[in-house]
Amino acid sequence: MQHITDAMVDAAVTAQDAQQCLRDAFRAFGDAQAAMQQRIRTEAGGLKLSTLGAVIPGQQVAGAKVYTTIAGRFSFVILLFSAEDGRPLASFDAAAITRLRTAACSVIAAGHLARPDARTLALFGAGVQGRAHLAQFATAYALDEIRVCSRHVTPQQADAWARGCGVPLRLCTAAEAVDGADLVVTASRAQQALFAGEALAEGAFVAAVGSSLPHTRELDDAALRRAALVAVEWRPQSLREAGDLVLAAPDALPDAKIVELGALVSGRSRGRTHARQIMVYKSVGVGLEDVALAGLAWRRLQGG
Repeated sequence: MQHITDAMVDAAVTAQDAQQCLRDAFRAFGDAQAAMQQRIRTEAGGLKLSTLGAVIPGQQVAGAKVYTTIAGRFSFVILLFSAEDGRPLASFDAAAITRLRTAACSVIAAGHLARPDARTLALFGAGVQGRAHLAQFATAYALDEIRVCSRHVTPQQADAWARGCGVPLRLCTAAEAVDGADLVVTASRAQQALFAGEALAEGAFVAAVGSSLPHTRELDDAALRRAALVAVEWRPQSLREAGDLVLAAPDALPDAKIVELGALVSGRSRGRTHARQIMVYKSVGVGLEDVALAGLAWRRLQGG
């Protein structure tokens, strides 16, 4: 059984590859041609062990992601199996896959929910996921400006990121970041809402990806109330894990407003219907994403 490192994944799979692979996986899931396991968390003595997985016959793979969390730091491993004969194919150091898949799914959601003429990106949080989203959105959209709200970014880092993505970038407050922004990405470890939902511009798209815990949230009820749709990866897991949704007032998030990403990708649900709608995508991370990308990386490394 092969072991695949993060460096090998980065060399074999581009962001665009990841987006196409995940579109196919969510289309299969939306058409009931794939299945997922919800995340299970076990904790003792300050150590948390989490597992989640998926079976994707159309991509010839099944697998599970297993990871530890200690003081907010994650260590990821994926085990991949053949869906044809059940044999183990590979193990993965899965930090690269986790980074790639989260941003790729936000871009996929934006393809259905954001305005195609979006020009301004507001980014809250500038860790691994923040930087991954910056890179993928800067490639997917003809951005004129990126606004970053983070206490941990220096002007020198901001300049380097601007040069790397070829888009002017400035550091600013939460209110400045969201004011008039077409695309808003929240990739923070916030416990409470990062900005007032009333400040969202008409037509904005929000990707909230920072938390999968039921007691934390990045978006307030006003943001959810103003949203025409709230897209999630998988309703059972999202409504159990996402504090943005768990803590929402009932009138802010009626059930009819929630759609699954698989339904959008497969065409069973409609996304944006006019330019003034506010749209929200809430991600918690699901096993389908990890297993699909692991399968793609394994095939590429076998020469497929």
